[in-house]
Amino acid sequence: MKRAEQATAEGILYTDEYQLTMAQLYYRMGLHEKKAQFEYFFRSYPDYGSHRAGYCINAGLEWLLDWMQEARFRDEDIDYLRSQTGRTGKPLFDDDFLDWLRRYGTFEGITMRAIPEGRVVHPNVPLVVIQGPLAMAQILETPLLNHLNYPILVATKAARIRESGRGRLLLEFGLRRAQERAALAGARAALIGGADFTSNVGISHVLGYPPKGTHAHSMVQVFMALGGGELEAFRAYAEVYPDDCLLLVDTVNTLESGLPNAIKVFEELRRKGHEPVGIRLDSGDLAHLSIQAAKMLDEAGFPNTVIVLSNQLDELVIWEIITQIEKEAPRYGVDPDRLINRLVYGVGTRLITSQGASALDGVYKLVAVQDGGQWTPAIKVSETPEKTINPGYKHVWRLYDRRGKATADLLSLEDEDPRTMETVLLHHPIEHTTYRILRRDEIAEIEPLLVDVLEEGRLVYDLPSIEEMRRVREVDLERLDPGVRRLINPHVYHVSLTERLWDLKQDLIRSLKQRGRR
Repeated sequence: MKRAEQATAEGILYTDEYQLTMAQLYYRMGLHEKKAQFEYFFRSYPDYGSHRAGYCINAGLEWLLDWMQEARFRDEDIDYLRSQTGRTGKPLFDDDFLDWLRRYGTFEGITMRAIPEGRVVHPNVPLVVIQGPLAMAQILETPLLNHLNYPILVATKAARIRESGRGRLLLEFGLRRAQERAALAGARAALIGGADFTSNVGISHVLGYPPKGTHAHSMVQVFMALGGGELEAFRAYAEVYPDDCLLLVDTVNTLESGLPNAIKVFEELRRKGHEPVGIRLDSGDLAHLSIQAAKMLDEAGFPNTVIVLSNQLDELVIWEIITQIEKEAPRYGVDPDRLINRLVYGVGTRLITSQGASALDGVYKLVAVQDGGQWTPAIKVSETPEKTINPGYKHVWRLYDRRGKATADLLSLEDEDPRTMETVLLHHPIEHTTYRILRRDEIAEIEPLLVDVLEEGRLVYDLPSIEEMRRVREVDLERLDPGVRRLINPHVYHVSLTERLWDLKQDLIRSLKQRGRR
């Protein structure tokens, strides 16, 4: 794709056609500049089939903001829209509407509140709240969803993998298996969610992290094809990288060839005053091979070398590897805890593609329209109760119990502040008779989650670094109940409505159904 074509494809036209046709309708009806409020949220946690998440990690906001700052209707975009025709051959977009887009087609009128990246987030909680002129707020829907849904998936997967690996070093290796340039957003999201480093050189440089990697089987194959052998390949690698020598030992035979040859090279390095980094295992029974490798390396005098594991890893595979090590390692005289603490995980395909849950059901819904200076709540009613949205201008709060653990996220109306209430009623968002009441002394803290990000298109938020996002993620996860963090069958985290918001929702549902019967 040529540079000019890329600018068109990735600019303001990075949206769906129906967003533009709706925008013209709003313009024709005189509604295009009426203030509207949309909310972005997801409906359910990623479900990987045999297991599912009990939380998500928020990600993607900064790159969405970057896109919004640059996106605007250029002459080339207007010319393209002018060329579109309907079924009868008439222009699909009228000149006066296109002139309006040329003059005002930016996101400079958008005000945004959002939950920061790195925070633990849950279904049906507004992660981004958009206020602004109806037409441009509508056009924003598709690119907003595109910029946020995928990073949240990858950040969540990375957090779960890190949890299963007990916080050991995690490397993101997914560039070769990602969906084209989604690898960039995926690598960034992985770093937010739990990966320490990525093998992706370009994005590592942009984000300020050193890229990490070892070597491929092909390096050993080259030496063997030219009449040499594995040992010669290892020696060549050690000669070029004497202080960063990490050898892939499973090209020929891991235990009979790769490890003995690696140990010979490590001994030669040590005699020259260098300490080896370790080995990588990329095939076979990784738990068993890790135990045998640790035993051989320990006996050879290299107890501090790392063992990098790769090849189709995810949170369950890592959990199974650790469980097997804990059971089998003592039989071979290997300390399981010490071995687990020297493991490093290189995770590629299953992380970068969020394997098992390839799409997040994030949605962008209209919840209020300003009319006569007042916000009028809007609602969409669905025959599936879970899809009936929570209407109106709202705030989001996180409640912590006396243990300091997050016990619920609470959605309230704009003028409600649960911090001033003696008792807080948490109503189930769907079930009429399901609610609980918390006394103020049962609540250790009530935290507002949304922060101001944009005011009329102007950034009013200090974007956090990835390190700050990681610290926030770690704190949020620590404050989750262990049952919610569980890899398999996690406890349900409660997202609730205040009584007034519940009542408003029910009134709007009844009113809409009555009007529908007229």
